[in-house]
Amino acid sequence: MTINTEKMTIEEKLRAMEGLWDDICRSAPDFSSPSWHEHILKERQQGLKNGKDKFIDWDQAKKDIRNSIS
Repeated sequence: MTINTEKMTIEEKLRAMEGLWDDICRSAPDFSSPSWHEHILKERQQGLKNGKDKFIDWDQAKKDIRNSIS
Protein backbone atom coordinates (compact mmCIF):
# COMPACT_ATOMS: atom_id res chain seq x y z
CA MET A 1 0.00 0.00 0.00
CA THR A 2 1.29 3.44 -0.92
CA ILE A 3 0.08 6.71 0.55
CA ASN A 4 0.78 9.91 -1.38
CA THR A 5 1.70 12.17 1.52
CA GLU A 6 2.81 15.00 -0.77
CA LYS A 7 -0.82 15.85 -1.52
CA MET A 8 -1.95 15.57 2.10
CA THR A 9 -2.34 18.53 4.42
CA ILE A 10 -0.60 18.46 7.79
CA GLU A 11 -3.97 17.86 9.45
CA GLU A 12 -4.64 14.88 7.16
CA LYS A 13 -1.20 13.47 7.92
CA LEU A 14 -1.73 13.81 11.68
CA ARG A 15 -5.14 12.13 11.43
CA ALA A 16 -3.65 9.29 9.39
CA MET A 17 -0.85 8.80 11.94
CA GLU A 18 -3.32 8.82 14.80
CA GLY A 19 -5.51 6.28 13.01
CA LEU A 20 -2.54 4.02 12.35
CA TRP A 21 -1.42 4.14 15.99
CA ASP A 22 -4.95 3.38 17.18
CA ASP A 23 -5.12 0.39 14.84
CA ILE A 24 -1.71 -0.89 15.95
CA CYS A 25 -2.75 -0.64 19.60
CA ARG A 26 -5.92 -2.63 18.94
CA SER A 27 -4.43 -5.28 16.67
CA ALA A 28 -1.06 -5.82 18.33
CA PRO A 29 -1.58 -5.63 22.11
CA ASP A 30 1.46 -7.82 22.77
CA PHE A 31 3.82 -5.64 20.74
CA SER A 32 7.01 -4.87 22.66
CA SER A 33 8.65 -1.49 22.47
CA PRO A 34 12.29 -1.32 21.39
CA SER A 35 14.80 -1.37 24.23
CA TRP A 36 15.91 2.23 23.59
CA HIS A 37 12.42 3.41 24.63
CA GLU A 38 13.31 2.59 28.24
CA HIS A 39 16.19 5.08 28.14
CA ILE A 40 13.95 7.82 26.73
CA LEU A 41 11.24 7.14 29.32
CA LYS A 42 13.77 7.33 32.16
CA GLU A 43 15.02 10.69 30.82
CA ARG A 44 11.48 12.00 30.72
CA GLN A 45 10.74 10.74 34.24
CA GLN A 46 13.81 12.59 35.45
CA GLY A 47 12.62 15.73 33.67
CA LEU A 48 9.31 15.47 35.52
CA LYS A 49 11.07 15.00 38.86
CA ASN A 50 13.32 18.00 38.21
CA GLY A 51 10.37 20.19 37.23
CA LYS A 52 11.83 20.62 33.75
CA ASP A 53 8.87 18.86 32.10
CA LYS A 54 5.15 18.69 32.80
CA PHE A 55 2.11 16.77 31.58
CA ILE A 56 -0.55 18.33 29.41
CA ASP A 57 -3.85 16.96 28.14
CA TRP A 58 -3.51 14.96 24.88
CA ASP A 59 -6.23 16.98 23.13
CA GLN A 60 -4.41 20.18 24.09
CA ALA A 61 -1.11 18.73 22.88
CA LYS A 62 -2.65 17.95 19.48
CA LYS A 63 -4.03 21.50 19.25
CA ASP A 64 -0.62 22.92 20.16
CA ILE A 65 1.06 20.78 17.48
CA ARG A 66 -1.48 21.80 14.85
CA ASN A 67 -1.11 25.48 15.78
CA SER A 68 2.68 25.31 15.65
CA ILE A 69 2.72 23.92 12.11
CA SER A 70 0.00 26.01 10.51
